[in-house]
Amino acid sequence: MASLADVGWKLLEFKARSKRSGSIYEPLKLSILQREDEPLWEKLDRYYNAVKMTILNYQSPTTGLFPIKTCSTCKEAKVRDSLYCAACAWALALAYRRIDDDMGRTHELEHSAIKCMRGILYCYMRQADRVEKFKQDPSPSTCLHSVFNVDTGDEVRDYSNYSHLQIDAVSLFLLYLVEMICSGLQIIYNTDEVSFIQNLVFCVERAYRVPDYGMWERGSKYNNGSTELHSSSVGLAKAALEAINGFNLFGNQGCSWSVIFVDLDAHNRNRQTLCSLLPRESRSHNTDTALLPTISYPAFAVDDDALYSQTLDKIVRKLRGKYGFKRFLRDGYRTANEDKNRRYYKPAEMKLFDGIECEFPIFFIYMMIDGVFRGNKAQVKEYQDLLEPIIFQSFEGHAVIPKYYYVPADFVEAEQKKRGSQKRFPSNSGRDEMFFLWGQALYNIAKLLVDELISPKDIDPIHRYVPRQDQRNVSMRYSNQGPIENDVVIHVALIAESQRLQVFLNTYGIQTQTPQQVEPIQIWPQKELVKAYRFLAINKKLGLSGRPERPVGCIGTCKIYRILGKTVVCYPIVFDLSDFYLSQDVMLLIDDIKNALQFIKQCWKMQGRPLFLVLIREDNIKGSRFNPVLDMLASFKKGNIGGVKVHVDRLQTLISGAVVEQLDFLRVNEAEIPEFKSFEELELPKHSKVKRQTSTPNASDLEQQPEIDMEEWQQKSTPEIVRKFHDCDCLASQAQLAGILLRREGPDFLAEDENMMDELERIYRRAGSRKLWLAVRHAAAIIKKFAGSIAPHITTILVNGKQVTLGLFGLEEEVISNPLSPGVIKGIIYSKCSPNGGEREAVLQQELVIHIGWIISNNPELFSGMLKIRVGWIVQAMKHELKIRAGDMPPQDIHQLSPSDVKQLLLDVLQPQHTDRSWLNRRQIDGSLNRTPLGFYDRVWQILERTPNGIMVCGTHLPQQPTLSDMTMYEMNFSLLVEDTLKNIVLPEYRQIIVELLMVVSIVLERNPELEFSEKVDLDGLVKETFSDFQRDRSHFEGIEKKDDMEAFYNTPPVGKRGTSSYMTKAVMIQLLQGDVKPCKDDPCSVS
Repeated sequence: MASLADVGWKLLEFKARSKRSGSIYEPLKLSILQREDEPLWEKLDRYYNAVKMTILNYQSPTTGLFPIKTCSTCKEAKVRDSLYCAACAWALALAYRRIDDDMGRTHELEHSAIKCMRGILYCYMRQADRVEKFKQDPSPSTCLHSVFNVDTGDEVRDYSNYSHLQIDAVSLFLLYLVEMICSGLQIIYNTDEVSFIQNLVFCVERAYRVPDYGMWERGSKYNNGSTELHSSSVGLAKAALEAINGFNLFGNQGCSWSVIFVDLDAHNRNRQTLCSLLPRESRSHNTDTALLPTISYPAFAVDDDALYSQTLDKIVRKLRGKYGFKRFLRDGYRTANEDKNRRYYKPAEMKLFDGIECEFPIFFIYMMIDGVFRGNKAQVKEYQDLLEPIIFQSFEGHAVIPKYYYVPADFVEAEQKKRGSQKRFPSNSGRDEMFFLWGQALYNIAKLLVDELISPKDIDPIHRYVPRQDQRNVSMRYSNQGPIENDVVIHVALIAESQRLQVFLNTYGIQTQTPQQVEPIQIWPQKELVKAYRFLAINKKLGLSGRPERPVGCIGTCKIYRILGKTVVCYPIVFDLSDFYLSQDVMLLIDDIKNALQFIKQCWKMQGRPLFLVLIREDNIKGSRFNPVLDMLASFKKGNIGGVKVHVDRLQTLISGAVVEQLDFLRVNEAEIPEFKSFEELELPKHSKVKRQTSTPNASDLEQQPEIDMEEWQQKSTPEIVRKFHDCDCLASQAQLAGILLRREGPDFLAEDENMMDELERIYRRAGSRKLWLAVRHAAAIIKKFAGSIAPHITTILVNGKQVTLGLFGLEEEVISNPLSPGVIKGIIYSKCSPNGGEREAVLQQELVIHIGWIISNNPELFSGMLKIRVGWIVQAMKHELKIRAGDMPPQDIHQLSPSDVKQLLLDVLQPQHTDRSWLNRRQIDGSLNRTPLGFYDRVWQILERTPNGIMVCGTHLPQQPTLSDMTMYEMNFSLLVEDTLKNIVLPEYRQIIVELLMVVSIVLERNPELEFSEKVDLDGLVKETFSDFQRDRSHFEGIEKKDDMEAFYNTPPVGKRGTSSYMTKAVMIQLLQGDVKPCKDDPCSVS
């Protein structure tokens, strides 16, 4: 007898059939559609008829776009869907090129693709004003639309009711544009279109710092209107930039001004961001099928085979079903439980969709294509076999791909109880006259590949994917992979700023050149190159201003430039003279040079050699700075510096092996080009000597100390302070007194006809030359000096998957989770660090952000276990380190250290803790760094599952609901929520004890599955109980009196006899046993 569920399913199926007025709703038997001996032209005709009937018949005759739905009432076209339809027509055209008598079909199919691509371009160009706004302020309200009217190309839906910001769609357009032009199609017609495409590239370059709504147009998984940084968007942007860099949009008929330029440093940031995000899709999406087009066809954006396999494995494990792949876990799209009348979800609503997510057959097709490209026939067959039973045929016998399969409302409860137990129904989209065009297009591409009517090389003419064994034989011009072994030798030219410096260095065997000796080659600072690039893609007709003023990074300055008939080389940004005091520390400059060379070695993927200019100034070799500089120059001469191979030679010799970039776009607006200033040689008498001893050695600690008591002088009158300021010789004291006067009297205060701000500038410069770092930092903080390079360093930290917090230890901090402009960062630093007497820390934290940016680029492993880089807490860790080193002596003031010593101290603190240290010291350092053990956040999730009333620590509550309903175990947002719960803890060693306690709770629960907490878990209470027990034992066994001071407890090892973990376990078990014990089915104590 049939079950009730079977009867219900058949009834629903009957209803679905009756809606379709006699449609043939049967599974497609692929075998009946082809014969083994079928001639090539017959096969192609069959494909032509299928593509014509199911795709091209719906192309708009006016714009060339394709509608979202193929019913006559739908007037909306999405960019992404249209692109795949164009790609399908193009792929079939490539197949028709193989036969002579194609009856005009090659031309028709190629021009269907061209018409669609130009239709999208037309829609985009009508929004040129938005492109201009987006370049300056990338946000959801300034982006290009992603949906247009299919017949007119007009904007459809405004920003308030649709999520248009989808960087992956714009990137996909650029990628297919290059692929199609490379195959011989003419899509771009004039310079207006070239300049517009170049401006699109400017927008896409910044994908690594622009959170968007992603492929599913929902942003965060919670569907609450918030944007996120998506791996799929960043990956497609990376692929598009690699493809279009140096590409001629006019194809073989093009000239120099139709070539597209890409900022390689921006591209590299996208690469770094992608690597740090994967295998995740975003903070809220642990994995997502949107990654498939990114890691496989068409983008092939991942250049690390292991990372590709890890990402793909996670997608398949977590998202594959019988009817296709889920988009992501707890995806409510088109499920029976989704409220169709609301755009956004409510908190905790995500739990309703658990286990009933719709499954999309299109991703079986992506896996087929992936198998073809990678030569994996077993994978192709596996997904063909999975696909065959779930697709249907139209009246004409053509394959019809359902958009998705859903669980009907009547079967939701049964499906959630037992996953995969219920049959699913196909969507209306993907039936006769209601084709899912994206699926139809991709299916035809896959079948053309499987039937070998086209090859992977045909639809990937730019070699985005090349099997590793073939890489040596194929041009990797546009590929993601680059050289197999990146053992690059960096070419180095040593440039002295004057002839007398050159003569002086020559006496030590260091051969250099001066700017005059390298003529006619010109040496420019990178800011002049920025000025030149400002004229790239200016178009007054479209209102486009050209390239935004973004600095040129290390990769960009390693090329040679041909500019208006001149040969130009640029020295890297690390040699720019800065008003910030870091440039006063030559040891830091040497370190920056080594870091820059290491970075270039890791990231250089071009055919020529990188050319690195080392600019030596007379100021670099004054006083005690000389020996370190000489050692560095000697390392260059030996051919190895910091493990990087270098080759030093004359600039004229090195040019032949370098990469040359032609900036021919400047000739278009030659009349408007400003004068460029090259680096000029110092005009000094040739036979005069370099004065090496004009700078004193490092000042002693005693000389650095101020002579005055700040608290005492803050109470004195203004005339007294002014008098003391002029009588005092100590620069640190002068800086402090000037600070009191400026706070009291304002920035325009005059002391004996001298402006106090000008006086502080003088103190700042004098203290810098004498290396009085305490005075330097104090003066810099009062004047509110700001390091302009801090913004890119914060971005570097963010792209490595971390958050940054700025602010004083123990006080309110500002969390930075997205890249910010320099002005905003300066405001945060001086608002959060200057109050409460923390002025010097405002500049110290700037130093640390810059140091952390460099370190995380080259040694990311030093930050493992640290999700948030809390700069104020890192300062505290460094102070603890100084205290540990001082022993019983007073510790050194961190503000007296040179910037290079501060960086070394930071590196020492970040190293794994030494086992010879006391447990108190280890907990203080690890707690200050906010470092957590491996798997920590997953264990907190497991605790929360067994804690109905949540977790409490230091007044912050982490509730079980809606946390478990909204989030999943492995998502980044949950880890950040845990960190947010711990942020109110003040003592670093106490924070570390709380982390250890949570690990203990997790292990106890894991070993006792029948137990759960009946009350709210108060971590502070558990620590209190633990400490009381610890004190009782100490009093009993060691006769030590009870004290409130917990130092002895913090100094006790976690494991071993009477270790902290044993006391924690006891306290946890006592609280657990006060609650209910759930019976276990295998309980041996059970009577019946």
